[in-house]
Amino acid sequence: MLEIQSLECVRDDRLLFSELSFSLGEAEVLQIEGPNGSGKTSLLRILCGLRLPEAGRVLWQGESIRSNREDFYASMVYIGHLPCIKADLTVLENVRALLDTRSLTVTGEATEAALAKVGLASYEDVPGKALSSGQRRRILLAFVELAGARLWVLDEPLTALDVQGVALMESMILEHRAAGGSVVFTTHHGMQLDCEMRSVRLGRIARSAGQGENQC
Repeated sequence: MLEIQSLECVRDDRLLFSELSFSLGEAEVLQIEGPNGSGKTSLLRILCGLRLPEAGRVLWQGESIRSNREDFYASMVYIGHLPCIKADLTVLENVRALLDTRSLTVTGEATEAALAKVGLASYEDVPGKALSSGQRRRILLAFVELAGARLWVLDEPLTALDVQGVALMESMILEHRAAGGSVVFTTHHGMQLDCEMRSVRLGRIARSAGQGENQC
């Protein structure tokens, strides 16, 4: 499904990684590991087409995501580590706004079922500003549930979640994999997944761009 070829990333004149290559097939889970500052978030943003690499390509089903943009974005959902929840919108309005970014129309019954699954049943009319950080994160989980994307790209998906929320996220990933979907994620917290999982580790480097290559 997804193929990364010889990626290079520079941030603030520092080489984060280079010659980075890996692939992700159907029903696979891949964790991006590495210390703070090693480029995990930058890598995810490159995978999603939100940032251009200094070198290399990202392919979706054999085609560059830049030339295959429509199909790629219809098949992928990205959740950053900061929740993009609007404080003045209700829970239901926030979910609908997120779905609008994908031009998706979902039935009221499906939306209610997703909110119930993530623990937000009866919160439909509560404004975002009245929610805890964990509850705001659960809105994103409801969106992911409804998006119907084959590829999930998740940056620190466990942030602000309590024990029950972490278990929910883990179960959603397993369900998605069982249905043939794939997941790329980063996390500073332990993710307990009862499935085969691969990892790519980014290594910290302490030199400016042009002074050599990162070993990943």
